[in-house]
Amino acid sequence: MIPERILIIQTAFIGDAILATALLEALHRQFPEARLDIAVRAGNESLFQGHPYLGQVLIWNKKKHKFRNLLALIRTVRAEEYDLVVNLQRFFSTGLLTFLSGARQTVGFRKNPFSITFTQRVPHRIGDGTHEVERNLALIAHLTDSQQTKPRLYPSEADFSEAEASAPYICMAPTSVWATKQWPADRWVALIDTVPQTHTIYLLGAPSDRDACAAIIEASSRSGVINRAGELSLLASAAFMRGAKMNYVNDSAPLHLASAVNAPVTAIFCSTVPAFGFGPLSDTSIIWQTPEDLDCRPCGLHGYRSCPRGHFRCADIPIPPAPWPDPVGPL
Repeated sequence: MIPERILIIQTAFIGDAILATALLEALHRQFPEARLDIAVRAGNESLFQGHPYLGQVLIWNKKKHKFRNLLALIRTVRAEEYDLVVNLQRFFSTGLLTFLSGARQTVGFRKNPFSITFTQRVPHRIGDGTHEVERNLALIAHLTDSQQTKPRLYPSEADFSEAEASAPYICMAPTSVWATKQWPADRWVALIDTVPQTHTIYLLGAPSDRDACAAIIEASSRSGVINRAGELSLLASAAFMRGAKMNYVNDSAPLHLASAVNAPVTAIFCSTVPAFGFGPLSDTSIIWQTPEDLDCRPCGLHGYRSCPRGHFRCADIPIPPAPWPDPVGPL
């Protein structure tokens, strides 16, 4: 059966939602006449504004009245009468949503508590070097071709206009929700001070990151560093990163923004490792991490608020390579 109405479920964080866009690309290529919808957590819907392949974006507000809103989403999904629901998550709530969707076909990972009710179940392995995009695409491998597919976002002309800047420039996204994923502020200051004055530096982030970025600028001796944290939408940030000579990021959402617009990126990994499957996918991608073999790294999949052992040696990383004129290979 050729599905005419398809729903993708990915209600996790920003980076996860970005990586889910690879399925939109693959499904549209295979079923160009099908209607594609996506369900995301509240706050992530702006990523899909103006997306050429999407019919609608369903939103689940998890922060307030979480389960009441989940029930409302279930009712909405059932009313849409989807032919196919693809659940990219392994947790109870989205498993329940998939189970109660009423879809003719339901696909998800075996680790999901409701997977026994799915019509198609796929193993989920993490830590073996398989990228998250590959894991997700495995869910629809029985429906699509084997063509390599990357995540993609579609910033508008207005987004590119909002992100306009005089080249050459460098972008840095120095913050992360998790402290052990975040390269320390003094290391960002040291990196800033290596950039020649021929390049303007822009610090990017959410509104909540503005003070942290301001403190980094204050600690630097270099002029020409501009704080744009909280000033740009997610799509405008992606457009801005697309025009940069290089983007320096942690293992966090800006890394995936870069991948989704094929922006050059240097990804700095502290407590986490690329083998988890969340590394950069841009044509120009550099992975930068400690050369020390630490028995405590990685200490967790998502990071911690502080180093469990108190030393944070995984963040003791040399200054990444400078892209003038050309980037060099990974450490």
